[in-house]
Amino acid sequence: MRVERDFLGERSLEDPVRHGIHTLRAMENFPLLHRPVHPELLRAFGAVKLAALQTNESLGFLPPDLVPAMKRACRELLAGVLVGDLPVDALQGGAGTSTNMAVNEVLANRALELLGRPHGEYFLVSPSDHLNLHQSTNDTFPTALRVAAIWGLRELERQVLALQESFQAKERAFAHVVKVARTEMQDAVLITLGREMGAYAEALNRDRWRLAKSEERMRVVNLGGTAVGTGLAAPRQYIFRVVDELRQITGLGLARADNLVEATQNADTFVEVSGLLKALATTLIKICGDLRFLSSGPEAGVGELKLPPRQAGSSIMPGKVNPVIPEAVTQAAIMAMAHDQALSFAISMGSLELHPFMPLVAHCLLESLDLLARGCDILRRHCIDGIEADEVRCRTTVENCTASATALLPLLGYEPLCALVGRAQLSACSVKDRGIAEGLFTEEQFHELTSPEAVGRLGSPR
Repeated sequence: MRVERDFLGERSLEDPVRHGIHTLRAMENFPLLHRPVHPELLRAFGAVKLAALQTNESLGFLPPDLVPAMKRACRELLAGVLVGDLPVDALQGGAGTSTNMAVNEVLANRALELLGRPHGEYFLVSPSDHLNLHQSTNDTFPTALRVAAIWGLRELERQVLALQESFQAKERAFAHVVKVARTEMQDAVLITLGREMGAYAEALNRDRWRLAKSEERMRVVNLGGTAVGTGLAAPRQYIFRVVDELRQITGLGLARADNLVEATQNADTFVEVSGLLKALATTLIKICGDLRFLSSGPEAGVGELKLPPRQAGSSIMPGKVNPVIPEAVTQAAIMAMAHDQALSFAISMGSLELHPFMPLVAHCLLESLDLLARGCDILRRHCIDGIEADEVRCRTTVENCTASATALLPLLGYEPLCALVGRAQLSACSVKDRGIAEGLFTEEQFHELTSPEAVGRLGSPR
């Protein structure tokens, strides 16, 4: 056991834990989610702390003999090695102070280990005077969150691109499959299954473009502003250099905010980015709903698509297979939309010079990025890549559905077609068979007007 003290008193910690008294108090105070701070946020804190250390080192504010150990500890956190030593709950009071102080303690104690000294010898390596020098939670936490968000946005963009390309592959594979399009859930006109897949790809392409633009919103940071953006207790040289160091460490196009007070006071850019994630979520929900509908049945439903069977669908109905991947992805997207609502409330409740609910903002934003990235990944790998068309079903539906009548408009006109549809329904036969029997068109004309080329082109020939 070792004893640590703060201005509230002293507490005992069981070695060899690397966290300290502030972390212990946070663990006792915030047993809420029972989930630790997001690992990417902690990794980003490693980058922020390393940038501050290197800046302070270059300005001569740190003992030269201690700097290598502290820098190595920061690099280990950036690499994810020390993430498991930070058990603070993701939801916490204090605008993220518990996270910042926990990071400081773990880095200090890891540096002490590297120096061959016992944990808790903060007179040698101090969590506050060394690891938090010229910093505040109010500039380090939002900066780390922006770095972590950019990492998440890039991974999500990569997964959206892969999903888009999978739909584009199906667009080419199904270009020859003519089927019935539907509006208001009712039969409409003819279309190719390839055109439907291509429309999904284009919607995802638009979401991918939004994600690329979102990164720009995250690049402006308030690091160096300390408590309220005035740079209190930080030298001007440090304020001008520290973001440059962070940019070099992360390789991200980060820039110091022109108005650090404003950048500390306001966090509306997180709402903007979260809203664009919500737009992607709506796209995924719509696509997954369509996939479930088009694969329904399969015998007693639409059955135009065959989704890859992933698992047994019932404990009582033999042979039943459910569209579990679209269902799971839909739930992930719904959760991301719920996170957007919570994040928006949290940002709107910011007060004066600070947002006290930044831990909730961080949790919602980073969790949404994870959920959507994983959702796109499993939708692609477990569903779209292996999806098949039931071409016989599609062709049978085309030939027997009144929707095929619309394809005959250039040949017969609207009113004669309405009459033909009525006669076909009364005689319980298809529009195709009735029209051929009445001599209104030949089978060759019908197939020409309902061919993939005819229904897939833009408009009709003159």
